[in-house]
Amino acid sequence: MRPLIAVPARFSASASALRYAAEVSARALVEAVWRAGGEPATLHPHAPGGLADPGEVAARMARFDGLLLPGGGDVAPHRYGAADRHEDVYDVDDEQDGFDLALARYALEAGMPALAVCRGMQVVNVALGGTLHQDMGGPGLEHRHVVHPVALRPGSLLGRVTGVPKLDASCYHHQRVDRLGDGLTATAHAADGTVEGAEGTALPGWFAAVQWHPEDTAARDPAQQALFDGLVRAARERV
Repeated sequence: MRPLIAVPARFSASASALRYAAEVSARALVEAVWRAGGEPATLHPHAPGGLADPGEVAARMARFDGLLLPGGGDVAPHRYGAADRHEDVYDVDDEQDGFDLALARYALEAGMPALAVCRGMQVVNVALGGTLHQDMGGPGLEHRHVVHPVALRPGSLLGRVTGVPKLDASCYHHQRVDRLGDGLTATAHAADGTVEGAEGTALPGWFAAVQWHPEDTAARDPAQQALFDGLVRAARERV
């Protein structure tokens, strides 16, 4: 039986095939979970007023074996204590933020296997009390539509799972980690010093976070697919 991996949906203003606003999951992402032997299941974000009920989140997550926090729009700056909002902050959704943050806290506290991708990594960092750089500085400095080398710390979970010391990462982000959240350790970096990966040295359960999009190249790059394989393997062992 395939372990059930929760993937919170992303709100979309329109979807031509459906004719209306939609809740979506990136196909490359769920296909990577499927190739790993998992059953990806889209989860409806529910956090009225931007606040999710922890009891409701726990009850909904009880049926799942693992969590994949995907990419998406920016986390609202007030969520990590910023008084101002940079003009390039985009696609903020209060309900999405509230739900994703609650999912991250639940999974990390419960020791549920979890993989966080791009926005997902930023959500986890904020959930653990960390902060973000709201904008990396525009063209030439941001990591939008960029494939670049990322160095992995020897002996780290990311290094063990991928089996490589360095990989080419497909990135699409204009924000990055500023102060790491409690219990997180940076274990992957780009050449410019950007934290591209983190894991929990003091957190229960299997957890890895990457700032890049491994799903972009997972179908042809075993090191990228290995991240999804690791999540599903940990979820299967937990069943």
